[in-house]
Amino acid sequence: MEPLIRDLSSEDRPREKMQRMGVQALSNEELMALFLRTGVKGKSAIQVGRELIQHYGSLAMLGQMDVAELKKFHGLGLGKASQLVAAFELGRRVSLEQVQGVPLDTPPKIYDHFSPQLQHLTKEKLYVVLLNARLVMESMVEISSGSVSETMANVRDILHPVISRNSYAFFLMHNHPAGDPSPSLNDTKVTKKVHEASETMQVRFIDHVIIGRPAEGRSGYFSYREAGLL
Repeated sequence: MEPLIRDLSSEDRPREKMQRMGVQALSNEELMALFLRTGVKGKSAIQVGRELIQHYGSLAMLGQMDVAELKKFHGLGLGKASQLVAAFELGRRVSLEQVQGVPLDTPPKIYDHFSPQLQHLTKEKLYVVLLNARLVMESMVEISSGSVSETMANVRDILHPVISRNSYAFFLMHNHPAGDPSPSLNDTKVTKKVHEASETMQVRFIDHVIIGRPAEGRSGYFSYREAGLL
């Protein structure tokens, strides 16, 4: 049985370790222990944090869970489950705030800024991101929310916020909950129609980026512009 936190030396306790070495020095389970504060009978908060991450597979997968799912885990309950969901949501909102003023002119930038918001979703959502002349985000509009496997949208719905708000440029972005960002036939069909319509309407269509999760031999995103398909 692992020692409880109170039985650790002061140098090994997460709170003291963070104060001495900085938050970056803590492992994922130590960070979870600081959040949980207490363990359960026979298990320290560090062990509970480790088992929580292992149970869901990763921090990214843990961030996808809602309160109803998390409160089933022994050691959480409604209060801690709610706090954990709120913590992940705050992290996503911080990431979204950081995009303000940053030109979104490359697929890696788009992925880095938006993957924290989209990777946790259990259903596909399609967004249009409106840009000014410096390619800085003005607003982000959710166009549709679909099943686990796909989301449907028509060109009129996509271009309506672009035209009505007189945006200089825009890009499309949606997630693949399964993690593989490879485009479907429907993704390509919609992208082609939007590209044709945007040229007719004389608005700049920057890209369509599909957000997934990185894996061995695979990027975490797919960009139609990067692939030479726009």
